[in-house]
Amino acid sequence: MLPANNIQELQRRISLHDDESAYKELFLHFYEPLVQFAGSFVRSAQIAEEVVSDVFINIWQGRRRLTEVNNLRVYLYVSTKNVALKYLLQQQKKNALSLDELELDMESPHYNPEEQLISAELLAKFEQAVSDLPPRCKIIFKLIKEDGLRYKEIAEILDISVKTIDNQLAIALARIARAINTSLKKPQRLQP
Repeated sequence: MLPANNIQELQRRISLHDDESAYKELFLHFYEPLVQFAGSFVRSAQIAEEVVSDVFINIWQGRRRLTEVNNLRVYLYVSTKNVALKYLLQQQKKNALSLDELELDMESPHYNPEEQLISAELLAKFEQAVSDLPPRCKIIFKLIKEDGLRYKEIAEILDISVKTIDNQLAIALARIARAINTSLKKPQRLQP
């Protein structure tokens, strides 16, 4: 994850100097997480890519106003959500969209040594437990654990309270722990 200072520097370079290399770096850093996020709304990888492309086109076209943006990371996620919802409205596929109805792909483009140490079976149990989470828990879990967003940022993106995020994450972690713990317990042998 790109530190906030680096994001601010890219933002400054894009806005004040029309720096295409800074724009490309910003794009490369945020593209995959935003595509996954957009996909949870539009439920199509191709449309999600179009949504994120539109967001970045808008960023470049409005680059002079980027200095007015306080938190570019949150701005990108909110913009992605808004473009995705606008697409859905234009397509007349759905009148209203609730977080509880969202489907979220939990694949992460990032791999770390910890993941490689976890056994395949335990990893499968973990992925199944995450997949079985209610949609709201799943999206909040992903934004915190995979995308590294802070509670306040997620609250702005999803337009919910920090307390709701805290509660949903607690539910997610409890369910995941229960699922993994159940799989680790060995069946007890009956005494003759």
